[in-house]
This record gives sequence, C-alpha cells and structure tokens, in this order.
Amino acid sequence: MDEYLGVTDRDSTKLQERHYYLLSELQTLVKDLPSSFQQRLTYNTLSDLALALIDGTVYEIVQGLLDIQHLTEKNLYNQRQKLHCEHQGLKQDLVRKHKDALQSCKPHNLSLLKTTQQTELEALEVRVREEQKMMDKKIVVEMDQKVTDQQNTLEKAGVPGFYITTNPLELTMQMNLLELILKLQQKESQAGLL
Repeated sequence: MDEYLGVTDRDSTKLQERHYYLLSELQTLVKDLPSSFQQRLTYNTLSDLALALIDGTVYEIVQGLLDIQHLTEKNLYNQRQKLHCEHQGLKQDLVRKHKDALQSCKPHNLSLLKTTQQTELEALEVRVREEQKMMDKKIVVEMDQKVTDQQNTLEKAGVPGFYITTNPLELTMQMNLLELILKLQQKESQAGLL
C-alpha cells in the first residue's frame, strides 16, 4: 500500500528515524524550560511537534515570521525615532524663538512675555506627550496584530500548540514552543542536517 502512495519502506523508515531523532532532541531541549511548562508539554505534544518539523517547512515558516517581525520592529522603532526627532526640533525652535523674543523685549513687558512663553512650552509638552502616547499605542496594536498573524500562520501550518489567543499563559507557552523550534533548527543547521 505504501508503495502505491509513492512512499517506499525505506522512505518510511527514514521518516520514522527522523521523527524519533526530532522527538529525542525536543525532549532534551524541554528540560531547559521552567517545570510548569515542561509539565504541559506532554509526550504526545512533542511527538506531534516532531512530526510537524520532519520536512523542514515549519523551520522556513518560523524563519520567515521572525524576519517579518524584525522588519516590523525596526520600522516601528524608526517611526518612533522620527517622531522623537521632530519633537526635539519643535522644542529647539521654540527655545530659539523664546530667546529671540526675550532679547528684543522691553523690560515692562518681560513678565507677560515669560508667562506667555511658559504657556507655549507647556502646550508643546502636552502635544509631545499625546503624540508619543498615540505612537506607543499604534506600536502595541501593530505588534499584537503580528502575534495574531504568527499564531494564525503556525496554526494553519499544523504546528501543535498554536492558535489565536491573548491568554498570557498560552502566549508564554507558544513563545517556549517557538524557542524550542529555533533551538532545534540551529542545532540541525550546525550539524549540517538542514
């Protein structure tokens, strides 16, 4: 029957050996995780994960997701830095404007000018804080969306333990699973198995 499906006994044996190898490596790597997570990673879960990793496709998917995440993080960091530089420029311009106004101010208008300048400075500080808060919220929303995209992609790829969730405990478990996959990928790559 296996012959009919295009899988020879030799191929079947190789796949079984690879599965056992991957399972053994995963069991070894799991020992580095906190015991609370070790207990949740049953033999069946690790066996299913080893099966998902057999052909190397999951490694490629995880690497692609990691690359996308790094690009997104870099892009968001650059956006935040750009906003920060704009804010610095606005502050410097205001300080320069205030300095020029103070130099040309008549002594009897000095207290009014200082009060006006203090109000302008406070207004700018409020604007800067609000814009930074909006940027930070945007960053959190985008990163949350990336996590959801990653969960969805890995679930569709058949990687056990992955589904869309915001539960912190489940997210930590998924991060641990990703860490296992990345460590195993690195080990196989160094050993020339990939």
